[in-house]
Amino acid sequence: MPQRLEFAVPPENSRKRLDLFLLEQDLPLSRSQIKRLIDEDLIQVNSASSKAGYRLRSSDHISVLIPDVQSITLNPEDIPLKILYEDKYLIVVNKPVGMVVHPAPGNYSGTLVNALLFHCRELSGVGGILRPGIVHRLDKDTSGLLVVAKQDQAHRNLAEQFKDHSVTRKYLALVCGSIPEDTGSIDSPIGRHPVQRKKMSSRARGGRRAVTHWKVLERFHFFTFLEVQPKTGRTHQIRVHLSERRNPILGDPIYGGRKRARIIEDPEVLGLIQRLKGLALHAGTLGFTHPRSGRYLEFSSPLPEDFEGLLRTLRKSKKHDED
Repeated sequence: MPQRLEFAVPPENSRKRLDLFLLEQDLPLSRSQIKRLIDEDLIQVNSASSKAGYRLRSSDHISVLIPDVQSITLNPEDIPLKILYEDKYLIVVNKPVGMVVHPAPGNYSGTLVNALLFHCRELSGVGGILRPGIVHRLDKDTSGLLVVAKQDQAHRNLAEQFKDHSVTRKYLALVCGSIPEDTGSIDSPIGRHPVQRKKMSSRARGGRRAVTHWKVLERFHFFTFLEVQPKTGRTHQIRVHLSERRNPILGDPIYGGRKRARIIEDPEVLGLIQRLKGLALHAGTLGFTHPRSGRYLEFSSPLPEDFEGLLRTLRKSKKHDED
C-alpha cells in the first residue's frame, strides 16, 4: 500500500532545503528519489507543488506520498513502434495518440516502456524502476517524437540538454478561437491546481516558471493552427498556457477544448472533430546533440491522419467561403 507521511517544520529547521530536511527524517528514500517524488508532486508543501531547493519556514506543513512500487514487474510487450532513429545509445520514436509513455497506477501494460523493453531489451536505469530510459514525456493523448536513452551516460547528457533548454521542440496545435497576433509568448508559472488535482494551473501556489512561444501558421473560422515551442517542460504546459489565454487545444477534455467545439455547425467538420482520437497537439520536430558523437540531430514526423484530414477539410471550407 502507498505510504503517506506528514511533517510539521520545527523552528530550528527554518531556511533548510526541503530535500535535505526530508533526508534527515529517516525515510526509505535516497536524495534522488526524494527529488523525483517532488517533481511528481507526491511531496508537497502546504498542499502545493514545491521544489527540492525550497527553503522551509517554521509554519510549513509537508506531506509525502510514497507509492508502493516494490511488487511491480515491467514486462516487455511486442507492441509495434515507429522508429525514426536508433543506435546503441538512444532511440527516437513517434508515439501514437492513446499510448501512455511509462507505467503508472492503472497503466502497467501497453505503455511505450513495455514496447521499448521488448525492442531494446535494455534501457538506461536513470529514470527509475517505472521509467527506464525515459528522458521526457508526452501526454497519453498527444502524438509525436520522443528520444529514449539506452545507456545511463546518454540519459544524463540528454536530460541536461532538456534542463538547459538547448533541445529543439516544435509542436503543431489546432486551438479554439481566433488569434489576431502572428506571434507571442506566454510566461507564467505552472503548478498543481489548488482544487482539481488532475489539472495544472498558472494560479497554483508554488508553481514553477513556464515559458511557451507560439506563432500562427493558418487561421480558420473558429480555429487557429499554431506552431508552439515550449522552452520549459512543465506538466500540461502547452495545454494550460493556451487554455488560460482562452484558446484551448481542440479535443482537450480537461482544459476546455472539447466543450468549446460543440458550437460548430458544419456537419462535416463536426464529424471529423468527434472522430479525433486525442488532442489536436502533435510533437512534430525534435532536435538535440547526440550524447556520444556531439553531432546535432533533428527529426520530424507528419501529423496523424485524423488531424491532417481535419485540416484539409478546414482549408477546403475556408477556400469555399473566400470564393
